[in-house]
Amino acid sequence: MRDDPTPTLTIQYLQHVAAQLRSVGVDVERWLGLNRLTEAQLDEGALAVTYPVLRQLVLDALSLSREPALGLFVGERLVTSTHGFVGYAAIHSGTLREVLEVFQRFMSLRTSLLVITSEARADVVRLQITEAAPLGEIQRPVLEAAVLSMKNVLDDVSMRACRVGEVAFPFPAPEYAALAEELFGCAVRYGQPWAGFTLPQEVMDTPLRMAHPEAFRDAARLCQRELDKLEAHTTLAARVRRLLLGRQNGFPSLQATARRLHMTPRTLHRHLVKEGTSYRDLLEDVRHTLAVDHLASGSASIQEIAYMLGYSDDANFRRAFRRWESTSPSAYRARHAADSP
Repeated sequence: MRDDPTPTLTIQYLQHVAAQLRSVGVDVERWLGLNRLTEAQLDEGALAVTYPVLRQLVLDALSLSREPALGLFVGERLVTSTHGFVGYAAIHSGTLREVLEVFQRFMSLRTSLLVITSEARADVVRLQITEAAPLGEIQRPVLEAAVLSMKNVLDDVSMRACRVGEVAFPFPAPEYAALAEELFGCAVRYGQPWAGFTLPQEVMDTPLRMAHPEAFRDAARLCQRELDKLEAHTTLAARVRRLLLGRQNGFPSLQATARRLHMTPRTLHRHLVKEGTSYRDLLEDVRHTLAVDHLASGSASIQEIAYMLGYSDDANFRRAFRRWESTSPSAYRARHAADSP
């Protein structure tokens, strides 16, 4: 289920896909023409590409380039300036912690396909990139590009003084895994229940050399104004769903969610009912989406997945999963493993 019917990606990212395709001899006009787009539209930069179009563009790009590592090569091109005013705010941030906060708050201005969160864990901070809704066949290249792009941002703002600890992806190791480790400059672990990377806690509040408080405030103010405009045209259900996805290891209650949205629980409930849903339905859908993703990745046990999704015991999770998929979690995992190449 997609609460936002038209999840989008700003076309600047596709301009870099086109540049990568062109560099390996692919006819970009032909690639775009398969989806009734033109290079003129790409050059204008004002077009927002919806998920169905993006999906086909990525699949066509993989086919035409014959390059399974296309996501990594595109991600290599996505530097801080690629992210527009969000990147401008990041480059003038005071610390790496502030950089992560910028992307968590404002990445929806660039795409509604992904949610960025961060979480402190002992001596590291985990930056996590989550699909707002399952990306299916294009999960691998999109996540590879997004994670490498965020690593590029941290390289830029820290002048390469901050080293990523390890990178994680939720899909099996590809045949080009060694290339991924070379580009990330660290160990890359596959089959994990998350996508992203870790950073050492000790560097998070170190002042950045390019910090410019006034420029940062101006950029953040502009981003907030644009975000306010965007949210005025976004369904409340989509906003609630993104909040739930951003707090995966401890979903906020109805009361906490309402507070974050600056309304009372009763008002939130009433507006969600008008949109044909409820907080409970949205939480159920997010749990369903994440359960399927975790089981498909095969890295976490059923007990661990139940815990991550907030169930008091794995029996409750098993009952819920059978209601969603008409099969048990273990049977679903076995079937997915058998179907995987």
